[in-house]
Amino acid sequence: MPNIKSAKKRVLVAKKKALQNKVVKSNLKTVLKKADAAVAAKAADSADAIKAAIKKVDQAAAKNIMHKNTAAHKKSALMKKLAAASK
Repeated sequence: MPNIKSAKKRVLVAKKKALQNKVVKSNLKTVLKKADAAVAAKAADSADAIKAAIKKVDQAAAKNIMHKNTAAHKKSALMKKLAAASK
């Protein structure tokens, strides 16, 4: 445990940020799973689910929760799944 006041604050801030990042990551995973399920079920709203997932991926990349290349990879994979399902 830190003794210096500023170090104590950094520990508290780090815990708070970690919790915020965890919430965003969890929400992102949920949206991605819903999009995959919609595409797999060939639901009518699968395009909307993909659009929502891409938005969440972009938001995570903007907050540096996900690397921009990882975000691009995930978005590309989602679009490939959508294109394959629409054939």
